[in-house]
Amino acid sequence: MAGDDRALPPLIVVLGPTASGKTDAGIALAQALGGEILSADSRQVYRQMDIGSAKPTPEQRAQATHHLLDLVDPDRPLSLADWLGQARTIIADVHARGRLPLVVGGTGQYITALIEGWSIPRVPPDDALRAELAALAEALGTAALHDRLRALDPEAADSIHPNNLRRVIRALEVCHATGARWSDLQRKQPPRFRIRQYGLTLAREALYERADSRFDRMMELGFLDEVRHLLALGYDRRLPSMSGLGYAELSAHLLDGEPLDEAVLRAKHNTHDFIRRQYTWFRGHDGGKILWQDMAALAINALVDDAARWLHQT
Repeated sequence: MAGDDRALPPLIVVLGPTASGKTDAGIALAQALGGEILSADSRQVYRQMDIGSAKPTPEQRAQATHHLLDLVDPDRPLSLADWLGQARTIIADVHARGRLPLVVGGTGQYITALIEGWSIPRVPPDDALRAELAALAEALGTAALHDRLRALDPEAADSIHPNNLRRVIRALEVCHATGARWSDLQRKQPPRFRIRQYGLTLAREALYERADSRFDRMMELGFLDEVRHLLALGYDRRLPSMSGLGYAELSAHLLDGEPLDEAVLRAKHNTHDFIRRQYTWFRGHDGGKILWQDMAALAINALVDDAARWLHQT
């Protein structure tokens, strides 16, 4: 079996919480190993949202080929199924050209769905049904909607927390559109890759400080002007894209008059909460396969050397 595994095409994943150094590590690996980077970041898919999403700069993109950036405008949806389909196509193309695909990012659902081989139904959003279900949840409570899901798909109900209204509605939407159970449509078929996962981490307080400093740099680079420009173009603050870290808080400053220093402080606190949620996701989907790297002590060259040894195992 080990011999079969070594014959599979390789895939390297660099994951971790926000501000842990994934972009620089991914570029170093790509340059040293003949790789191309696939962004696994649900905010970097949006055009014109560059500073606040910490999108690789033009200089960074010039150092290594990047994929899955700037896919849609901020008012256009991009589902997990859409991202997975594009990622799988790009990985196949990168392998066909004799290059190494590197999946780099902090959106745990993207990464887990890819490496576990989730099968996501391609069901377009039904806005009318979503509004009806949201109104029902508002009137009767989210538990009532979750009970409806349990009646249709007990397995899905077991896997989705009753308070996760968005996912409950999505599961009901898929059941309604396809006549099939959401859980049946999500059966996993692990991809035929040989996978190496590196998780980048730091002591929690150090990571919070690093995230705060990065937010301050974003402000210096013109994050507020970026948000102002998006709002001027007519992008509603209620769009999923505009609910991202920093965008929501700076929109409140621009539209509601919240003092800027308070908006920035709130964005930093929300970033800390997001980091905690990222760790929770990665711990829940680790399975002992993520090789965690303490970035306070790790030299990037050591990471490159380890990956090179893994690639050339025979």
